[in-house]
Amino acid sequence: MPLVLFVVFLVVPLLELYVIIQVGQQIGALWTVVLLLLVSVLGTWLVRREGVRAWSKFRAALQGGRPPTAEVVDGALVLFGGALLLTPGFLTDILGLALVFPPTRAVVSRAVRARVSTRFGVAGLLSAALSGRGRRGAAKPVSEPIDVEVLDVTRNDPDGR
Repeated sequence: MPLVLFVVFLVVPLLELYVIIQVGQQIGALWTVVLLLLVSVLGTWLVRREGVRAWSKFRAALQGGRPPTAEVVDGALVLFGGALLLTPGFLTDILGLALVFPPTRAVVSRAVRARVSTRFGVAGLLSAALSGRGRRGAAKPVSEPIDVEVLDVTRNDPDGR
């Protein structure tokens, strides 16, 4: 975790600064600022549109009686992408746009759901089963016993079987 924090708070801003300076040297400072503002405006519009779309799909899944697994992941990716678009810089803008733009977000969403599914074992199996999707990899063995209650089930079959 400390390595991740180091990268996020030190390496990423330094890379962003380097890229901004390089772009500024190529196209000029004014055009660099205009380009950063333009990407922010485009990103804001896209985040709003995709956020509304993700919310609609989430509500439709709930109303349809199915777990909104994909919809929750999509909504989280749109939020995270929006946060990256608010961060000044070209690298974070590229990553933010990739998370907000529907075709690339779909690829990331599938990868995230597959990772969560394999990471959480039985919960991942349940989520995959409820959403009608299979899952890759074997389930992790359950380390704790599961208490179950056995019910006596009788069949009321007219044929007497």
